[in-house]
Amino acid sequence: MIDIQKQIFHWRDSAQEDWRFAGDLIEHGERLHYGLFFIHLALGKVMKAHYCKNAREIPPRIHNLITLASLASLSLSPEYEEMCIEFNTFNIRGRYPDLLDKGLTHKEAREYYRKAREVFEWLMKQL
Repeated sequence: MIDIQKQIFHWRDSAQEDWRFAGDLIEHGERLHYGLFFIHLALGKVMKAHYCKNAREIPPRIHNLITLASLASLSLSPEYEEMCIEFNTFNIRGRYPDLLDKGLTHKEAREYYRKAREVFEWLMKQL
């Protein structure tokens, strides 16, 4: 038997750890593409916690934030949905560095972090 509460805590706690790591990288201006990748990872993990909560089962092994939100029965605002679509690209760029286009500036990465924080906090409050 699956302990759903334990799964929820696992995904939530792992998301918080990844979020902190992303913030450290971005705030220090280090390896910004990895910082954005870890933001994507944190958002995906908190969505997986929601999936566990709502579906009462282990989440699928997927990484598309829009698909995860849908499977987790999350109603994203159009703004949050657009942000998740954009962050899906950072998942690919983080996994396949040869696909990186021009590098982001520190200022741009901080702005992405600020936008993502709003979504991350919204998701965490609902758990």
